[in-house]
Amino acid sequence: MALSKASLKSKIVANLQGQGFTTTGQHAFAAKMAEAIANAVIDEITSNGQVVVTGGSSSGTYKVT
Repeated sequence: MALSKASLKSKIVANLQGQGFTTTGQHAFAAKMAEAIANAVIDEITSNGQVVVTGGSSSGTYKVT
């Protein structure tokens, strides 16, 4: 499964709405905040994430892409 900024943003917005946040309208910045958080999380994972496989012929450490 590929990482998706749009999908993560959607999940964050849905969770914020579930907690009572207003995510639409002229003065609602929760959706913008969700987008910023999603972008930062995905960028961090794809820049620095590693997967460690401990057994089998594929054992080793691999970069998350």
